[in-house]
Amino acid sequence: MPENHHGGAGPPQVLFVCVHNAGRSQMAAAFLEHLAAGRVLVRSAGSAPAEEINPAVVAAMAEVGVDITGNAPKALTPDTVQGSDVVITMGCGDACPFFPGKRYLDWELPDPAGKGVEAVRPIRDRIKHQVEDLLEELLPRGG
Repeated sequence: MPENHHGGAGPPQVLFVCVHNAGRSQMAAAFLEHLAAGRVLVRSAGSAPAEEINPAVVAAMAEVGVDITGNAPKALTPDTVQGSDVVITMGCGDACPFFPGKRYLDWELPDPAGKGVEAVRPIRDRIKHQVEDLLEELLPRGG
């Protein structure tokens, strides 16, 4: 049976990072929170946070029953990275600080900035599948 990667007490902690924390990382964090139902501590941040979440992203998530209207972009800090077990970047390049012992993944996803809800839907669906795979790895069933 695989162990959780964090090896410590408490739930695994996952951080999603994109440039503006207004689209991809917000969708990923919302899906993981929704699907993990408290079994994973989830954060998201941006290397250059926007003023607000992309309205098309909010609308696309509402279509699948996930409400992120109360969320706001947050700035990426070294403490946020250091407090996480798994750090998933989405196009922020070298802006994410590196700490030994953390697990880093990079998800290649199109940026939904400036796109309408029709263009956001396929990005949302890809993120959901990747989050489901991540959750299966973090919390294997039957374990």
